[in-house]
Amino acid sequence: MKINQLSFLEIKKKLKQKGFIISKKKILTRKVIGLDTLSKTLLSSLIIISIFFITPIAIDLSKEKVILSKDYENTSKNDQKKQLNNQDLKLDDDLDKKFLFEDILTFNEEPKDSVRLSAATIEELFKSTDYNLEDVRKNKLVKPISLTLLPAEIKKIENIKKRKNLFIQIVLPLIIAENNNIKSDRNKLFSILNKSKNTKAEQGWLNSKFRQYGVLNKDLPTLKVRMDEVPISMTIAQAAKETGWGTSRFAQEGNALFGQWTWSGEGIKPSAADDDSTHKVMKFNILQASVKAYQRNLNTHSSYKNFRTARAELRDNEEKLDSIILSEHLDKYAETGKDYVKILQQIIKQNNLTDFDDAKLMPSSIELKSLI
Repeated sequence: MKINQLSFLEIKKKLKQKGFIISKKKILTRKVIGLDTLSKTLLSSLIIISIFFITPIAIDLSKEKVILSKDYENTSKNDQKKQLNNQDLKLDDDLDKKFLFEDILTFNEEPKDSVRLSAATIEELFKSTDYNLEDVRKNKLVKPISLTLLPAEIKKIENIKKRKNLFIQIVLPLIIAENNNIKSDRNKLFSILNKSKNTKAEQGWLNSKFRQYGVLNKDLPTLKVRMDEVPISMTIAQAAKETGWGTSRFAQEGNALFGQWTWSGEGIKPSAADDDSTHKVMKFNILQASVKAYQRNLNTHSSYKNFRTARAELRDNEEKLDSIILSEHLDKYAETGKDYVKILQQIIKQNNLTDFDDAKLMPSSIELKSLI
C-alpha cells in the first residue's frame, strides 16, 4: 500500500502502534494565544480610556486642594528686588488718600473714658506708681499709663521744668505705644516677605496696610519705607513746640498735639487766620488719636518724603534713628522752614530728649513683652 493512499486515521493508528501520539495541542495553543492577545488588547484599551477619563478629575481635585489650603506663591521678595534694582523706580511718590486716616478716625470715634484729671491728681498718680523721668532716663522703662486728656491746670504751673516734665510724662507712653504698633506691623511685614508662601489672611493684612499707608499698585518697597517708627525725641519736641508744652488752645480744646491742618474734617479755626482762610487745626477726642494721626502724616505726606528717605537710609546702614539728622527734613512742617528745624533741634538738645529714644513701655500684656 502506498503512503499517499492511506487515510489520516490509518496513519494515526499505525503510528500509535509504533508508540507515537498525534494531538491537536499546537492548534489549541494557537487558539488560547489568540484569546490571550485579544484580552490584553481589550485591557489596554480600557486602561487608556480610564486615563483620559480620570486625569481631568484628578487635576480638578488637585486645584481644589490648593484652593482649600489658602496658600499662594509669595513672589514679593523677587518683585521687591526687581523694583529696588530699577534705577527709574519712583519709590514713595504716589499717594492714595481715600483710606489714609480711616482707621484713625474709627479709633477716634470709639467710646473712651475721657475724664480730665487735674494736674495735682496726675502728679499723685505718677508718684504712686513710681513713674518719674529720672528713672526713665536711667532704666529706659516707662510705666504704661495712658491719659486721654491734658490737665487744664498745666498752663498754671509756673515752674517751667515741672510743667515740661509733666507734659513729657503724659505724652511719652502714648508715643511709645504708637511706635510699638508700627514696630509690630513692621515685624509682621518682614515675616511675610521672608516666606515663600503666604496665607490668604496674610494677603488680606497686606491689603489693609496698603490702604492705611496710601500705597498704590501694592508696591512693597514703598510700604516698607512708609511703615516705620518716628524718633521719640523728635515727636516730643514737635508736640512741645506745637502746644507750648501742653498749654495751647488747640491742645486743651481739641487734644491737638501737633497742629495738623484740615480742610474738610472737624477742627478748630486759628484765631489769627484770615477771614477767607478755610483751613482748621484737626480736633481729636483723645490724645492717642492725635499721635496716631501725626505719625501717619509723617509717614505718608509728600512733604515729608525726604524724611522717610533719610530714615530708610539709616535703616539700610543699620544705624540708629537719629532725631537731629531726621529733623533736618521737617522744614516743610511749618511756614518758618529751616528756622522751625532749628527750634526743634534746640528743644531736643536743651531738654536732653534723646535720653528717651531707647525707652520701652513696660508690658501690660503678653504682646508687649516681645517688644522689650
